[in-house]
Amino acid sequence: MSEMPLIDQIGNVINLDSPATRIISLVPSQTELLYELGLDEQVVGITKFCVHPQEWRKRKTIVGGTKNHHIDKIKALKPDLIIANKEENTKTIIEKLYKLCPVYVSDIADLPGSFQMMMDVGALTDKKEEAEKIVGKIQASFDGLEKMEKPFRVAYCIWKDPWMWVGYDTFIDHLLQKCGFVNVVDKARYPSITIEEIRNLQPDLLLLSSEPYPFKEKHIKSIMEKLPETTISLVDGEMFSWYGSRLMKAAPYFQSFLRELHSHTF
Repeated sequence: MSEMPLIDQIGNVINLDSPATRIISLVPSQTELLYELGLDEQVVGITKFCVHPQEWRKRKTIVGGTKNHHIDKIKALKPDLIIANKEENTKTIIEKLYKLCPVYVSDIADLPGSFQMMMDVGALTDKKEEAEKIVGKIQASFDGLEKMEKPFRVAYCIWKDPWMWVGYDTFIDHLLQKCGFVNVVDKARYPSITIEEIRNLQPDLLLLSSEPYPFKEKHIKSIMEKLPETTISLVDGEMFSWYGSRLMKAAPYFQSFLRELHSHTF
């Protein structure tokens, strides 16, 4: 372990005398990172939303969701490190967990923030080299990403009833910019905006995410009636919102999507 204590992304000091060996992850994208780092034996608890890797759902203790956790289950696992996130987990839960063991809380709005989180987790688990390799792969893939020549105006939808969209100061918005898109939603975080208001913003492209709301083809048809001049596409929400090791697959996914867009005339 480093001689200096590690400071997480919300300013808390994490003091571990030795690398963590009983880890609970409360964030799906960071759970997958732990797997990619080779921490199968060390991870003892995950959430019901931690779908990658699938085999962990059968072998690890499920401690609840991302907002509601079973404190008794967490306590019984005797963790020496809990991995959380400021946006995905509640402040109330995290404050309760502080009483059990060190809690690393991430707060990520861009790729540099995700890289820092990965390196921090690597340091806390004695997997620095593995973390460096993952970060290196992601950096190289995004460095090679060929953006659209035309700056498409885009609206990215994450929910319906009410309709909710991705605004600025979000990780998804950062990745949209990496693709060369211009976000028409000029509001912070995840504002609620009607389809009619979105139509007035005149997006070239409307993206319907696969999560958290599971948009399907049937939703495209209903929206097309109100935005006949806008191209509407379903996209993999994990590629745009997961800030862990899944980013190794994100740039190739974006490149394929951008080439598909380029092949069409709008």
